Amino acid sequence: MDNTPRDHGGNLDAAMHRFGGDRAQWIDLSTGINPVPYPMPPLSRHAVVELPTTSDMTALREAAATCYGTRAHVTPLAGAQAAIQAVPHLSAPGRARVLSPTYNEHAAALRARGWTVDEVRDLGALAGADCAVVVTPNNPDGARHDPARLAALAAHVGLLVVDESFADPEPALSLAPRLHAGPENILVLRSFGKFYGLAGLRLGFTLSSGEIARTLAAMAGPWPISGPAIEVALRALTDSAWRAETTARLARDAARLDALGLRAGWSLVGGTPLFRTYVTPDAAAAQERLARHRIWSRIFPYSRHWLRLGLAGSEAEWTRLESAL
Repeated sequence: MDNTPRDHGGNLDAAMHRFGGDRAQWIDLSTGINPVPYPMPPLSRHAVVELPTTSDMTALREAAATCYGTRAHVTPLAGAQAAIQAVPHLSAPGRARVLSPTYNEHAAALRARGWTVDEVRDLGALAGADCAVVVTPNNPDGARHDPARLAALAAHVGLLVVDESFADPEPALSLAPRLHAGPENILVLRSFGKFYGLAGLRLGFTLSSGEIARTLAAMAGPWPISGPAIEVALRALTDSAWRAETTARLARDAARLDALGLRAGWSLVGGTPLFRTYVTPDAAAAQERLARHRIWSRIFPYSRHWLRLGLAGSEAEWTRLESAL
């Protein structure tokens, strides 16, 4: 079993322990979660006090399928993380390859289940793996991969896992619309909480063939999603106007953040409309300097220079960030 500590963004407790202050004083830019969330509607009594029904889950699957433009089988789970944890159990442990550097939970979950995991740097190097993992757009460098090339890769691996947790603002990157045509060994992961800014609801989806979907549903059990998550998601996933407005705002704010990074003397590695990663002279020093202003950022154990920032959510936060930089 792999007991290596898994570092993540969102670890604001560690920032407060080291630098002081309370949660209200900090701006947490260490994640890629939309800081302007979908407005929470009032919750019905049914959503809070009753178990989700079969029709509730059916409506959620249909809303997600429409939103993602897919005819694949949709399986709701408690966040994309729940899908990552389930992947290693879809078959007996074998040899996995993960296109890296990327979100560290993929390799960690596979190793914890007994898989041999190779972290490779080229998409073509995934061929031959029993399980191959690609994140697109990638976290943290924003690397993007042609959906047609990914679909072709599936013929050369046992299971192809494509994590599209940050694809909502860029739907053209998604494999979702072509999954119904095969091949049937592709599993696409989608996150609800990141784009909609409601990570605490713990909701995500997998898109797959019917066989994989049935296996995942059996693993998840009868009530994998809470009533409040279903009710909020049904509104959010069908709100095309909010989705369009948010996509445009995220693009503007990402450009605004890049301008601040450039003025600070940093260069852009890449990113998505939800986060940006920069080359700095010393990432740890840059993180500490921002932390003195109660702004938390993300650095990486494999790079002394990369620093990732999410987007500020209000004009007051943008002003504080500009001042700190």
